[in-house]
Amino acid sequence: MMVVATKFRVIVGALAFLVIAFGAQSASAQQPTSVNPQASAVKEGQLFQEQNRISGRCTIPDQKACTIEQPAGRDWRHFHEVTLRWIGSLVIIGILAVLVGFYLWRGMVKIESGRSGRTVVRFNGFERFVHWVTATCFIILALSGLNITFGKPLLLPLIGPEPFTAWSQSAKYAHNYLSFPFTIGVFLIFLMWIAGNIPNRVDVEWLRRGGGIVGHDHPPAYRFNAGQKMIYWIVVLGGAAVAASGYVLMFPFYGTDVASMQVAQIAHAIVAVFFVAAMIGHIYIGTVGMEGAFEAMGSGTVDVNWAKEHHNLWLEEEQARTGPNESQRQSAATPAE
Repeated sequence: MMVVATKFRVIVGALAFLVIAFGAQSASAQQPTSVNPQASAVKEGQLFQEQNRISGRCTIPDQKACTIEQPAGRDWRHFHEVTLRWIGSLVIIGILAVLVGFYLWRGMVKIESGRSGRTVVRFNGFERFVHWVTATCFIILALSGLNITFGKPLLLPLIGPEPFTAWSQSAKYAHNYLSFPFTIGVFLIFLMWIAGNIPNRVDVEWLRRGGGIVGHDHPPAYRFNAGQKMIYWIVVLGGAAVAASGYVLMFPFYGTDVASMQVAQIAHAIVAVFFVAAMIGHIYIGTVGMEGAFEAMGSGTVDVNWAKEHHNLWLEEEQARTGPNESQRQSAATPAE
């Protein structure tokens, strides 16, 4: 009996060894010959990106609301509260400093031949209406937009919490609703003046000679010179960019996610800051920078001598097309003192 039991244990042990060996062989056959640790593993950068994420559970359909804070949001907040303030300060204060220095050096660009007492129509009533509606909307949009970035550190300490809250709420509504007439105005400006704002060889000569701003030269120009054409395209392209990015922010998550919204806000802010700087330069030239320039959008007419010095090719075309207008004939009968 002992011999039989011994043989039985040997047989069972051999069978168990064979089962173990066969299983090990099968498992090794299923393993890949080479292992790629980067194939499906979580990378170190992903772990760092996900650290300190604050999220929870919510029952509303929008599950994005479950995430209270995430790494990209912290980057965006740093841009909004630090980087953008530096960019805006440098750009806007920089352009103001340049214009003040230029005015102290050059002064107002005068009509060198003096006023003739005769005028020519520069812009009609509809053109001036579109310009002033768009300009008014832009100024309010610029001030209300700058309040978002600079209001809390600059304005809040000066006027206090309650007035600042009331002003900021009004500015928010104005910013949202005035974006619509501003966009329409930019589109109408594009249609009205596109024909006269195509760059040509005359613009190259105008730039080469300093545009009459540097020195006392008066290079030839048609209805819009090279500087005005640059302002036109800044208004059209910059206006389109801030409008498109602004509407993404006004109507969030229509085909966008949180990351897209952050990109839209960054683009909106940067374009708007440079847009404001360009318009400050435009306002300078149209007011204290050049004698007689404001009248073009004020009354719609300009002095003939101003037109000769700054837009002589356009004046020649107008006189060839219409001849002396009524105001010119009246002025000719009564010479200016």
